[in-house]
Amino acid sequence: MEKELLQEDSQIIVIILIAILVLLLMAVALVLFFFFSRKKIIAAELEKATLEITYQKDLLHSTIETQEEERKRIAQDLHDAISAKLNVVSLSANVLIDGKLEKEEQEQTLQHILSVTTKTLESSRRLAHNLLPPILENFGLKAAIEELCDEFISSKKVTVDYDIIYNDLLSKSNELHIFRIIQELLNNSVRHGKAENVVLKINDDHEQLTIKYSDNGTGFDVESVNKKKGIGLRNIESRVDILDGKLSYHSEIGNGATFNISTKKPQP
Repeated sequence: MEKELLQEDSQIIVIILIAILVLLLMAVALVLFFFFSRKKIIAAELEKATLEITYQKDLLHSTIETQEEERKRIAQDLHDAISAKLNVVSLSANVLIDGKLEKEEQEQTLQHILSVTTKTLESSRRLAHNLLPPILENFGLKAAIEELCDEFISSKKVTVDYDIIYNDLLSKSNELHIFRIIQELLNNSVRHGKAENVVLKINDDHEQLTIKYSDNGTGFDVESVNKKKGIGLRNIESRVDILDGKLSYHSEIGNGATFNISTKKPQP
C-alpha cells in the first residue's frame, strides 16, 4: 500500500514537473515571439523612417534644383531682356557724345534709344510680373489664374476652358504655390505636350481646394516619367507637398494628360 502511494506521488511529481516544463517552454516561446515580433516592428519602423528621410532628401534636392533652374532662367531673362538692350543704349549714347553725327542721324539715334528703353521697361515689367504677379498680390488667386489663362488664350496657341470657384482662405504664400502649379501645367501642355485645348476646373468647398486639369497634348509614358521625372513635374510635386496636398496624374502617349490635385484648407 505504501509502495503504491509512493508511485502515485512520484507520478504526480512527474506530471507537475512536466506541467512546469511545458509552462516554462511556453513562457520562453512567448518571450521569443514577442522579442522577434518587436524586432520586426522596430525594423519596419526604421525602414519607414529611412524611406521618409530619403523622400525628404529627394524633395529637398528637387526643391534646390528647381530654385537653381529658376535662378538660371531669371539670370538669362535679365541678360536677354535687359542687359543686352542697355548695352545698345550705352553704345548709342556714346555715339551721340562723340558729336560726329549729323542732325538727322542724331535724331534717328535718339529715337532708337527711346525705342530700346521702352522695350527694356516692358521687359523688366514682364520679368517682375513673372516673379510675383501684381494681380495676385492685389486681387487674389482667382483673378491671377484667370489673367494667366487669358494670356495663354491670347497667344492663339491653345484654348483654355476654365471654371474657378475660390473663397480666398489660403495664405498669400500658398496662393503663390497654387498659381505656380497652374502656370507650370500650362507651360508643360504648350511647350512639351503641344496641346491645343486645356480644361481647368478649381473648386473650393471651404474644407478642401481641388484642381482638375486636362489637356489634349501628346501625353507621356507614366512609368518612364516616374523613373526619371523632369524639373517641371518635380517642381509641381514639391509645391503640392509644401501645401500638404495630394497629387495624382494619368497620361498615355497620344492621349493627353490629366492632373488631380487636392489640398486641405485651414479652418477659420
